[in-house]
Amino acid sequence: MIYLDNNATTKVDEKVLEEMLPFLREEYANASSMYDFAKKPADAIKKARVQVRDFIGAESEKDIYFTSCGSESANMAIKGVLDCNKEKKHIITTKVEHPCVLNTYKYFEKNGYEVDYIGVNSQGELDFEELKSKLRKDTALVSVMWANNETGVINPVEEIGEYIKSKSPETRFFVDAVQAAGKIPMNVKDTKIDLLGISGHKFHAPKGVGVLYAKSNVRFTPLIIGGHQERGLRAGTENVPYIVGIGKAAELAQSALDYELKEVKRLRDKLEQGILKNVFNARLNTSISNRVPNTVNIGFEYVEGELILLHLSDIGVCASSGSACTSGSLEPSHVLRAMGIPFTALHGSIRFSLSRFTTEDEVDFVVDKLPAIMDKLTSLSPFQDELAELKRRKA
Repeated sequence: MIYLDNNATTKVDEKVLEEMLPFLREEYANASSMYDFAKKPADAIKKARVQVRDFIGAESEKDIYFTSCGSESANMAIKGVLDCNKEKKHIITTKVEHPCVLNTYKYFEKNGYEVDYIGVNSQGELDFEELKSKLRKDTALVSVMWANNETGVINPVEEIGEYIKSKSPETRFFVDAVQAAGKIPMNVKDTKIDLLGISGHKFHAPKGVGVLYAKSNVRFTPLIIGGHQERGLRAGTENVPYIVGIGKAAELAQSALDYELKEVKRLRDKLEQGILKNVFNARLNTSISNRVPNTVNIGFEYVEGELILLHLSDIGVCASSGSACTSGSLEPSHVLRAMGIPFTALHGSIRFSLSRFTTEDEVDFVVDKLPAIMDKLTSLSPFQDELAELKRRKA
């Protein structure tokens, strides 16, 4: 099995699992308890908080809140901030955000808020000038993802934060960094980012644990109300093994960042160039270099993406047609539609996403086997004249 869908989820690193196991077995005490048996779990949470602080470059571990996932972190940030700024009814986001952000804003639109959705160009780059023109005195919140989950395109969140605070210091800035964490350097203390969300299972921690970073001066209300955990802002018994897991995964991802930026990128580029060279109906949906190093999105013209994925699965290759959260939908990607990807490639677009565990042999296998799959699928396509013209132009 060749796994090239690491933007959907990643395998748990064995070193992460080893760190977690004692807290699933012998050190199982509730970390909030007063007796000595609870000391090791409580200390483990403190350690993980420091590991995550260093991973994202936060000022203080007190700015780190553990959640269950990236979606919870986003909801906690968005709903919490808006609840504390009820007099402001304007929000800015982008057309290419993850569904956990877009659908949250659709909820607020139905409840009296005005939302501006900023567009992107054909390469997936944010229209910064449009964002600037939409910022108002009553803008409560701006949210922009750091890296797009489908294309890998990196947004200039540092510049965006600087602009927001120069024009409207009280407007809060939330960044979904789920696809940036572990792939590019992050140093939030040197930015104007107020809140930031990450998810452990995107960088080799288990599913079921995430983080919300919030600067100490940011007021927000809890999403989950109950006990005193997470300084009263995220109730519920601490999930110690998984918190330990995300802490260790953060430490490992930080140490592997140079490998990610160089070797993973090299393998990504080899896969990308091999497919474009050997498959005549393949087009790169974004060619800009300002992408996270593991992601490539390729459109195969006049062929259905679901058929491509099924044939890849038959030879043991896992890839995706877009966000894992919308994989059950037959609708084409909202990200690619916002980019204006031609209809001829929209339904046949495939995302390949690598990790530090991806090997050269795996990349070579896909480059070798994919042309035969595409020859078969293009021979069955009803668009034979268009494909013949495409082949003639590429030749």
